[in-house]
Amino acid sequence: MMNQEVKHELDARGLLCPEPVMMLHKVMRQLQGGELLAVYATDPSTQRDVPKFCQFLGHTLEQQNQENSEFYYLIRKKRRAC
Repeated sequence: MMNQEVKHELDARGLLCPEPVMMLHKVMRQLQGGELLAVYATDPSTQRDVPKFCQFLGHTLEQQNQENSEFYYLIRKKRRAC
């Protein structure tokens, strides 16, 4: 499901709240503005937590899918204001 523009992945499968969002926060700090991050998770709470994380910090949730018990998110890091 990887987009060719995606150069960063976070595999949070098997982790439970709050670990996926804590790891997401750490990884997002390392990305440049505008870069995409693919996130894979199995914790259903990420369906609530990841969109709220993006909304609160100004990142763009470009895609959110569920296939069976696995969740996929595509997040674009916000660009810094000049």
